[in-house]
Amino acid sequence: QVHLVESGGGLVQAGGSLRLSCAASGRTFSSYAMGWFRQVPGKERQFVAAISRSGGSTYYADSVKGRFTISRDNAKNTVYLQMNSLKPEDTAVYYCAAGLSPQSKTQRYDYWGQGTQVTVSS
Repeated sequence: QVHLVESGGGLVQAGGSLRLSCAASGRTFSSYAMGWFRQVPGKERQFVAAISRSGGSTYYADSVKGRFTISRDNAKNTVYLQMNSLKPEDTAVYYCAAGLSPQSKTQRYDYWGQGTQVTVSS
């Protein structure tokens, strides 16, 4: 069982930056690949980024490539999402998730956090 808690969301102007954190409970954090997803009302949850168990491999949605960076610190049981050059279309609730491999499909993840709101004003 893994319990995930996101933090770091908020309101930022377009062009600004935010860093999201996702803290995991338990001693098996390094056994899981981690992903970040986002969702706006009325739309499906969308893949943002994923990272392998060791952190050696990362994957990004085309819409955030070059602007967002996913990383993890297994000693701190935490995964991060550094978001730069934010755009109004990045506004969403951001969720972290844990799964066996770094996938873009929500069905591949077993555990989810409660989400944190990111709002980018124009």
